[in-house]
Amino acid sequence: MSARLPLCLAAAGLLLGACAGQPSQEIADKNLAVRDFIAVRGLEPQPKIRSDRSDGWQTITPTFLIYRTRREDYLFEFVRPCWEIMDNSRIYADERADANTIRAKFETLRGCRIAAIYALTEAEAAELEHIGDPPGANN
Repeated sequence: MSARLPLCLAAAGLLLGACAGQPSQEIADKNLAVRDFIAVRGLEPQPKIRSDRSDGWQTITPTFLIYRTRREDYLFEFVRPCWEIMDNSRIYADERADANTIRAKFETLRGCRIAAIYALTEAEAAELEHIGDPPGANN
């Protein structure tokens, strides 16, 4: 019986590793799909955007999100994966030079530095909401 214990532990570790690896592969696939989207659509980075207290966002991955203002939608790309946008247990103060402007490369959202900001049309924002989802997925 003691000879089976290492075998069971190894099998359990293998199963846990496979389960843990899948979400990161899904995130990597979505990140690649978003980068392809940016290239195919020829989206140009914006140096800054106007912001307001009522702005919100929808997370695509920890690296990308759709930022919604009253009139426009934008794609934000972070310098590093921003796990803080997916976890409300820690909220960091944003770095802003002006309360009504968000500048790429200099300012943060939830403590994560914004690498690039891309303007989106309504159709592009709608497409990005479900980018990388399996066919037939209802989100």
